[in-house]
Amino acid sequence: MRSWLDTQLGRFTMYRLVLVVLAVLAGYAAVLDLLGWISFGIAAIGLSLVVSLSVTVAVSWLTAKLFRAHTHLESSLITGLLLFFLFTPSTSARPLTVLAIAAAIAGASKFLFAVRGRHLFNPAAIGALLVSFLGPGLVSTERASWWVATPAMLWLVLPAILLVLFRTSKLVFAGIFLLVSSSIIVARLLGSGFYEPAAAFALPFTSYPGLFLVGFMLSEPLTLPPRRWQQWGLAGIVAVLFSVPFALPPVYSSPELALVVGNLIAFALGQRRGLRLTYLGAKALTPSSKEFSFTLPRPARFKAGQYMELSLPHRGSDGRGIRRVFSLTSDPHDGGKVAFGLRLSEPSSSFKRELNSLSPGTVVSATGVWGDFVLPRGHAPLLFLAAGVGITPFMSHLRSVQKHSSETRDVVLVYTVNSVEEFGYRDELARLCAAEGVRLVTFCPDDPQLGEHLGSGYPEAEVPKCTTGS
Repeated sequence: MRSWLDTQLGRFTMYRLVLVVLAVLAGYAAVLDLLGWISFGIAAIGLSLVVSLSVTVAVSWLTAKLFRAHTHLESSLITGLLLFFLFTPSTSARPLTVLAIAAAIAGASKFLFAVRGRHLFNPAAIGALLVSFLGPGLVSTERASWWVATPAMLWLVLPAILLVLFRTSKLVFAGIFLLVSSSIIVARLLGSGFYEPAAAFALPFTSYPGLFLVGFMLSEPLTLPPRRWQQWGLAGIVAVLFSVPFALPPVYSSPELALVVGNLIAFALGQRRGLRLTYLGAKALTPSSKEFSFTLPRPARFKAGQYMELSLPHRGSDGRGIRRVFSLTSDPHDGGKVAFGLRLSEPSSSFKRELNSLSPGTVVSATGVWGDFVLPRGHAPLLFLAAGVGITPFMSHLRSVQKHSSETRDVVLVYTVNSVEEFGYRDELARLCAAEGVRLVTFCPDDPQLGEHLGSGYPEAEVPKCTTGS
């Protein structure tokens, strides 16, 4: 079931998936209103939706033009839909004006609130937060209400966020946030003496917006730190800020404030600037794969084994989108150069076709670096298992270990390939095999006469040599 769901969700980019899910939730809200389960009025829902979407998209487009940057329509639509769920739907001029201002701030935030090309905040959160400081005459009663946190909406909100969190592998991250926040809220409610235990345990999920916040906003990859343990710590910190009320006029606790503070913490922990990569060229690894090399004005911060997301706007983009993640194959200390190895089999995505047609000197942007597939500390023996193009993160490991380890490290690489022709990095692996401490064990239909050959197929536990020498 898990494999089937992975395959189905993998047909969509994350932007497309979140956009579709939020659009379905908006339609669900309209149905609930028609049924009388919520009582905003269908006109209020429709008008608020038009205002939030149109203003966000228009301001995003205008600001991008001003900064000579590319626009991302799906991202703008997602921000507009998020704001729709944050501000109470209305047909009155005042609340619609507040919503429009929040949408304008959100649309411009990726360019106005950015440091060296990297935006700091979740756009919807910063829009909702800053609109609350515009002045009591305008917004004293029109702050973000997070009306999506209603029992009627929960029936679809819950499966929607589970779908998104499953796709982003953030279920544990969300669980930490919900465990910490609900524990604090339940303790507060029980301590007040006004709630029965059953009601106190239900309210954090039926009347507080924690589920929506963590599912659609806090888990946004671009505003998360790079390592898993950092993300889990961030989930706990934001949960405390979210669930503990405080007042330091003019600052008051709110979900959007908790989220913005979390964004600042994530920014401090991660790659604190946008990355502009200048294309150097590509070399063939196999008949169906290449390694693409880039240089940066300043070295990027990453560890061997991590991955980078490239952004490559192009005409005729297919459903896989204009952003893709690739494992870094380069040594983190390689003087401002980065490389990615990838398979280019047909039919190829529009992204890979565009990447393969780049001319040297072309500048490409990257959104950040993430990943926990890094080497353990110390000098413990290492066993790497790779197949085909899956060798790419291990090349970063091997290049880093051989050049920068203060001691010889015992490394065994078990590599499975379909044919000799598909043996990626063969010459470089031969040199690494010649270095003390590196041992290559291959599984290949034809003996490639490199390293220790154990036949074709895939390695099995019954082959004792696979588990020795490390």
